[in-house]
Amino acid sequence: MAKKDNKILVPKARENLYHLKGQVMKAKGYNVTDPHNAKYEIAKEEGIPLNKMYNGHLRSKEAGKIGGPIGGNMVKKMVKIAQEKITQK
Repeated sequence: MAKKDNKILVPKARENLYHLKGQVMKAKGYNVTDPHNAKYEIAKEEGIPLNKMYNGHLRSKEAGKIGGPIGGNMVKKMVKIAQEKITQK
């Protein structure tokens, strides 16, 4: 089984992060029905064979096509939210 290294620092925020992931992916034009499985849905749309267990066969370029749109766009959205909250004070 693959080791999951990413840990959410505030466990109560987990569901909100999944909700944000769904919103961001939808805004970017991805058809994500379940934010919990966004990477598998994006991989399928991109034609990349992503398994639930081991994915050592993937090239960096393929992995980036999956994870880049998710993580990069989520970070951009979180920064935008933070900037808006700062300007409201």
